[in-house]
Amino acid sequence: MDYYSSQISRLIEQFSRLPGIGPKSAQRLAFHLISMPADQVHELAQTIVEARDHIRYCRECCTLTDQEVCPICANPARDHRTIMVVETPRDLAAYEKTGKYEGVYHVLHGAISPMLGVGPGDIRLKELMERLRGDVDEVIIATNSSLEGETTAMYISKLIKPAGIRVSRIASGVPVGGDLEYIDEVTLLRALEGRTEI
Repeated sequence: MDYYSSQISRLIEQFSRLPGIGPKSAQRLAFHLISMPADQVHELAQTIVEARDHIRYCRECCTLTDQEVCPICANPARDHRTIMVVETPRDLAAYEKTGKYEGVYHVLHGAISPMLGVGPGDIRLKELMERLRGDVDEVIIATNSSLEGETTAMYISKLIKPAGIRVSRIASGVPVGGDLEYIDEVTLLRALEGRTEI
């Protein structure tokens, strides 16, 4: 039995499609949106549409940006000879919050997972290998400490080592099975400073 009109039900359904939003949260968001002033609703809708239309991958590191090159890659003060490889833009943001890493990044947009059918060709490894043709001293692999993250780290290490580039892995401090985006800055900093060569 439907409790709400079709438009409210559709709005709740759309919110429930978002990750981490269950039926109750979707309902709460829908009613909040309905009670917002019309100009705020239009601004929110316009922002969503503009973000979807204009955000793309950085030409260098593959993070999400609204420019051809993201602010980190465009910054000449960053150490472009050190590249930290992360799984998602959220992981990049987590390391940026430490304020201590001065290199640049490469975002894979996933990790190798044979169980899920995600192979090396499904993540941004080709773009990483193209970047390594330039002047690079070290690649820091900062994938998650999950089975997929460890598999990806070992695969990348085997690809890069023959090129003579130093390859290191973030140290312990990041719990096994933990996602970088949920880990505090101090733990991330310890993991970065205690990285080991692999």
